[in-house]
Formats: sequence, C-alpha cells, structure tokens
Amino acid sequence: MAEDELDAFRERWKKELTGRKVCAPSPLSDVPGQSGPRDLKNRYFDDFRNLNKARSPSQPGEGVCSEDGGCIGEGGGKAAEEPVDQPEYVSIASSLLDGRTSPLLDRIHEERTRRKRQYHNRTNVCSESLRLQQLQQQQQQQQQQPERKVKKDDELVDQLIQDLNEVNDIPFFDIELPYELALKIFQYLSCTELGRCAQVSRAWRVLAEDGVLWFRMCTREGYHRDARVSDSPCWKGALRDCRNSARAVRANWKNRVGSISQLQFELGKVLCDVSSCDNFVFAGYTSGDVRLWDTLHWDSAASYLKPNSLSANTDPRPHVGHVQVNTTVAAAAYEDGCVDLWSLETGGEPIHHYQSPGRIQALALSPDSPVLGSAAGPDVRLDCADDRGYWRTICQARLPKTVESLVLVPGRGQRCPLAALAAGEAVHLLEPGDDGPRTVHSVYGHPVTCLDASDSQVALGVKRSGWAMHDGGNKIHVYSLETGKPMVCVGSSPGDFTCINLRDNPPHLLVCGNKDRRVRVFDLRAGSSVASLYAHHLGVTSVQADDWKIVSGGGEGLVCAWEMRMGAKLWEMHNRHPVRHVRFNTSTLVTANVPDDKSPRGACITDDDLTAHRRHRGVICHYDFSDDALSQDHILPICRSDYTESYGYNYNISLAVPYDRLSGSHPSH
Repeated sequence: MAEDELDAFRERWKKELTGRKVCAPSPLSDVPGQSGPRDLKNRYFDDFRNLNKARSPSQPGEGVCSEDGGCIGEGGGKAAEEPVDQPEYVSIASSLLDGRTSPLLDRIHEERTRRKRQYHNRTNVCSESLRLQQLQQQQQQQQQQPERKVKKDDELVDQLIQDLNEVNDIPFFDIELPYELALKIFQYLSCTELGRCAQVSRAWRVLAEDGVLWFRMCTREGYHRDARVSDSPCWKGALRDCRNSARAVRANWKNRVGSISQLQFELGKVLCDVSSCDNFVFAGYTSGDVRLWDTLHWDSAASYLKPNSLSANTDPRPHVGHVQVNTTVAAAAYEDGCVDLWSLETGGEPIHHYQSPGRIQALALSPDSPVLGSAAGPDVRLDCADDRGYWRTICQARLPKTVESLVLVPGRGQRCPLAALAAGEAVHLLEPGDDGPRTVHSVYGHPVTCLDASDSQVALGVKRSGWAMHDGGNKIHVYSLETGKPMVCVGSSPGDFTCINLRDNPPHLLVCGNKDRRVRVFDLRAGSSVASLYAHHLGVTSVQADDWKIVSGGGEGLVCAWEMRMGAKLWEMHNRHPVRHVRFNTSTLVTANVPDDKSPRGACITDDDLTAHRRHRGVICHYDFSDDALSQDHILPICRSDYTESYGYNYNISLAVPYDRLSGSHPSH
C-alpha cells in the first residue's frame, strides 16, 4: 500500500511542476504577515518551473510566467531570452524525479576530465620550457667548447640512460631496452654496483643476478679460468666462496698456518737440481736418478721415471746436472752431455734423447709449450714436438762465447719459439728461421750476471767493474722483445745481481736479489724502487713476488716471507744448505736447499760407506697454506711428527731434543 501511495505522489508532483499556470500575484501574498501554506507551496513549485525553463527550452503551446508577474504564451519570448539562475537543490530534485540514482556522476566525470586536460597542458608547457633551456645550454656549451674530447665509456652509458629516460616516463630497462643490451651495460659494473642495482626494481634484480655476469667476474678475478657457464648453478655464490677461500689462504700465508711436507728420495744420494711447475716437482740426484712428485696425486704411476738404456748401463752413472719441468714434459741433462725427456702422462722410458759433444751448461723448457733448449759451450740447440708428438731439432746456432744462461720466452707456442741467451757481455735472441742470433745488449767489460724473460720483455743484470764503477754501480736493463730497444734501466747497487724474476711476477713489477744481501722490487712503469729489504747475510740466491708478498732464499739456508707494502718479515724457515729454488702459487710454496758439495763422505770419516748422511743430501719442502688441506683437529704438523725433522724446531713450541727420547723422557704435546 505504501508503494502505491509513493507512486501516486510522484505522478501528482510531476503534473504540478509541468502544469500550466497563470502567474498572477496573490493579494494575500502581498500582505505581510498573511502568507499561508498555499503561498509557500506556490513559491516552491515556481522554483522548479524556473529550473525547467533554464535547463530545457519550453515546449510549443505552453505558457509560462515571468518573474515580474507577466505571462508569456506560446512561441517563447522573454523566458527564452533571459535564463534564470536556480538553486542547486532544485536540479538534484529534478534528477531524482527523472529516475537517476547518481545525479552527480556526470558532473564528477566532467570535473575529472577538465582537471586531466589542465594537468596535461601544464606538463606540456613545462617539458617544452625545459627542452628549450637544454637546447640553449647545449648551444652555449658548443660555442664555448668547439673541440670537445671524447667521453669515457661510463659517461656515454650515463648519457644513454638519461636520454632514454627523457623519452619514457618508465625506466628504460623495464620497457624499451632489450635484455641482451641491458646485460651488456651491466657487465661493466663492479660487484658492489651490481648489489646496489639489484635493489632498484625486480627487473634490475634479475639483470644484476644474471649468471653470465657473475661467471665473467669470477674468471676476471682469476678463479675457475677453465670452467664454463653451465658448470655452476650459482656463480654469484661460487665467487663468494672463492673470495672467502682466498682471504683465508692469505691469512694462513701471513701466520704460517698449513701443512709442510719434505719430498724425500731414499737412495742416500745428494740433491743436484730442482724444478717445479704448478703441482709438479722434479728433482735430479748424484746417483743419476730423477724423481717426479705430483702434489695433487701423490701415488701417480707417472712419478717413477726411468733413465735411458745407455745411462742405465754406465758404471758409475753420471750425475744429473740440470732438470726442468712444465705441465706436460720433464727434461734432465747429465754431466756426460746426455739429455732425456719424459712425458708426465705416461712416465717410464724417455720419449726423446740426444747426446751433446760437451757438458750442458744451461737447460730450459718452455712453461706453456713442448719446446726444449740446451747449451753446451757456445753451441745452442732447440728441440720441439710436431703435431704428431715426434720431437725433432728445429734450430742450431753457435755463439762467440760460452752460453751461461738460457731462457725460453713464454707465450710463443711451439710454432715460433724464442730463446734469450746470455754469453759473456752480450745477450742474444735466437728464433728458428733467422739467419742467426741477433744481439740485444753488448757492452765490453760489463758481463751479464743473471737473465730472465717474460712474454714481452727481457731483463738482465749487468756487472760494473774497473773504470765504470763510478757511474752508479750494477744495473738491471730491461729490453722490449718486439723492438729490441731498451725500455728502462733500474738499480744502483755495489754488489752483483744474482737472480732476477720477471716471468712469475705481476706485469709491471720486477724482483731481484743481490750479493749485497738485499731483495729489491722495482716498478717498471715509473722506473722506481718499490721495496728494498735486508734479507740474507750470505747473499740472495732465489726470489719471487706477487702483488702483496715476497719470498726469498739465501745462501745461508733461510727462506723468508715478506709483506711488500709494510716491508716487514712475516716468517722464516731454515735448512742447512743454500736455497736454490723458490716457487709459489696462490696456496702452495716449493723450496729446495741444494748442497754445494756433491761428493760428501758418509756419517763418519772412517766409514767406507759412500752413502751420504741425511744432513748432506739437501731437502725439498712443500708448503700448503690452503684452508681445506689442514687437519680436522687443526693440529700443527710438528705435533704429529716423530721429532726427527729439522724444520720442526722453527715452530714456537717447547720441544725436547731428539736425544731426550733415548734417555727415557717423553715430551708432552
């Protein structure tokens, strides 16, 4: 019943609003104080009629009333010409009567459209003004700097990103730039910068954690150089583990924490020469035997090498004079002029053998290719393996003087080997295919005392004597292998230079040892001294350095490790004989103390046994500073020993002397 009454009320209200009425002033309405309810009702509906007149034109045939009381009939007239302002509630009521549930929806939509249009207009004006300002600034800069230098790579990348961001409101890595191009840009970032970029957005995080980026960064820092991208599921974690391991190994180096092994060859003969490369250690003895150790596979079958049949049947067998080893082959030269070459994969019998007319003074093996060089007196010979593995002589030459040092330049391969030779006062370069050796350095009366070569440079120590001693002392000259011209001259020492290491050091550093007891490090870029360390009181015999440490050996038997930047000694180890070989890599160190006397008597003077006592034989030490090589209980090697090794007493541990055990006392660990 209520709904029918509401509908009837609405119909009656519409009729009253749209009905025709003659608007005559009521006499009662003019009288103040006598207005009744009917007058109020008429005024209310008059407002609605005026609203209809303002919003829609009058229909023909309808008469309407004006505000001044005049009536306008059909055809419009005054009401059509003069719009009447009506209250807002009248329009809302009219909308409700028309059946619209949201009367303000159209107005809201119009207002939003107007505001958006106004915002875009303002934005366009601002962007246009900014663009004009940038154009003016660029024109001014071009006028002030007509010849502008080329920007660096990082500045060009920043400009590219800025230009792309000006075109697009959204960062270009998210929409416009292809993934491959974005990855190309990200590869120039460091580890810290990639971490910051990963916090920008999800898209940048995917780019910053790409496996190819971290694989390249890992190989760039020297880790897993032979690996492929598919070898690890997370190269970011692999790089983190490698850095942590390198940090631990560096701390072990400084604190002398690790395992020490003595490489013994129990035949009772004296050590003659030692060479090492990567995980291989090769040694020769006065008995004519040679021994190879693989520090990664101690039980390798290739470690036992046999001499050639001619040397094996000789009695007594000649001593081993020189040994050399690289990653594929090992070579030994005997006192009778024989040279043997073995394969590290198979071992056993030599794969190459030849006889020289005289004693071998110098033997060299290329560190990265199967090339062997030897010098007997003034005669030089180079042998190389062909593609099928057969060894043959590729070059022979004769120098004016006896060859004292021979070095094969690394990085040349077996196609074009290059040898550097020191003979008297001259240094020569020998290459197959040339008419003869070409001279790089030759100064009369100034003999060459030591020699070494890298892939692009050759360094030699020159002795100053006689009338030339006043010009600054002994020098080290560095020559370019490409041009043959001098690059830098360093050093000014009263003593003779005894050893130079240019091959195993960083590209810009040269480390050398001298008879004046000092180890010196030079920066070849500036020609200045980086470090000068008072090391060994009997002269320096062997030395090597990297970017932060130096390891040197002396004639008194000391092996010293130094911190380069501080110039402080980290630790030292002592053995009886002079240190003739020092070679280290990231986590291992190989040292060899080779006796000068190759024919000592036995343990007693009256003993007819010619077997040398242990203290006369020499010793080879292998140090491993890697954290994974330590024992599970972290017990020092000396605490697990039987107190017979001489190196055990260098630890800061109160140990009982060996004869205490004979008297019945037992030292406590």
